[in-house]
Amino acid sequence: MDYYTMDDFDFSGKRVLVRTNFDVPVDDNGNITDDRRIMLSVPTIRYLLEKNASKIIIMFHMGRPKGRVPELSTTKVASRLAEMMGIDVAKVDSWGENGLPEARVIMLENVRFNAFEKSKDEAERDSFGKQLAGLADIFVMDAFSNMHHAEQASMTGAMKYLPSCLGIGSKKEIDMISRAIENPERPFVSIIGGLKAEKLNAVHNLLKKVDRILVAGALAFTVQKAMGYEMGDSKIDSEGLTHVQEIVTELKDNPKVILPSDAVIADRFDELAESEVVAIDSVRPGWMALDIGPATVGSFRSELLCAKTIIWNGPIGVFEFEKFSKGTREIAATLAEAVSCGACVIVGGGDSADVIDKLKLEDKVTFVSSGGGASLLMFEGKTLPTMDHLVRNKQAFAR
Repeated sequence: MDYYTMDDFDFSGKRVLVRTNFDVPVDDNGNITDDRRIMLSVPTIRYLLEKNASKIIIMFHMGRPKGRVPELSTTKVASRLAEMMGIDVAKVDSWGENGLPEARVIMLENVRFNAFEKSKDEAERDSFGKQLAGLADIFVMDAFSNMHHAEQASMTGAMKYLPSCLGIGSKKEIDMISRAIENPERPFVSIIGGLKAEKLNAVHNLLKKVDRILVAGALAFTVQKAMGYEMGDSKIDSEGLTHVQEIVTELKDNPKVILPSDAVIADRFDELAESEVVAIDSVRPGWMALDIGPATVGSFRSELLCAKTIIWNGPIGVFEFEKFSKGTREIAATLAEAVSCGACVIVGGGDSADVIDKLKLEDKVTFVSSGGGASLLMFEGKTLPTMDHLVRNKQAFAR
């Protein structure tokens, strides 16, 4: 793909608008509980400072607010970024429509406080995008974990009006994932978990690329329910299943697909629930599957330790409950073991990245992506919609 990178521009004296994904988790008081996403764009911001950009204007969304929600303001993110980098960051309560302060690094308010950011009307999105673009000379896209969403003013609307390039953090993610999946060393194994049945579309597409797919978590139990197994009160995406029945049929008896052979079941969704291990065809009515069982862990381990390339996206069990986290912990440890044996392991953001962080295994795998949805789209071999816009941007602004 032919798009601008940061090496293509002279930023000296230029005003630069940077779209990051500082959508960090916060507690009820708006205090940041995990700042990893802020750290991802520090290299881009530092590069712009070193290249003497006159203004660095940072924008991003937080949460899914309806109107202004004080806990989702970007104020505390500005303070945390300033602390991390040892710089002054001026926070404004708007999007620059009334001008900007003289500060060199400026953080705008949460773009989703503006109704036009995600408007269904493209003209409204473009009007907000044009306003944002008017603040700068160059646009930098450094929000990888949001790059599977294109219909947002701050993602692609501003890009229509400014020469635009990919930021350092996002380029690193795209390059790492692309290298792993475009010409993978085999055997190539994918672990796909989660809940929504729509993820079976990804499984369908991955079947063309991988040697094995290990389906886990609520997604596996949803598939097994559709195949006729009694799954009791297990969490099932019944509505989503209506759209993917053909894929369920495709998975049945497919030698590339490995589903759980046993599960840890509970009598209620509670960390203190009664539990036991049963074969997958022995889940009792009124009970629910909350983790894969030891036999499944063993079969998954066998596949993973033979693999040379592994991609993982989505939860394997209810990891937040210690009692039902064993399957997840053992598979995560197996991934670290596989790396020590020479495998390339890419962890696809979201809950999977949270597991790796909690178990302190980030240095034990090849790469941990920041974006669950974006990485999954790339795992399927698809192009991120925002990348299409960057390609068109270079064609429009070619010098």
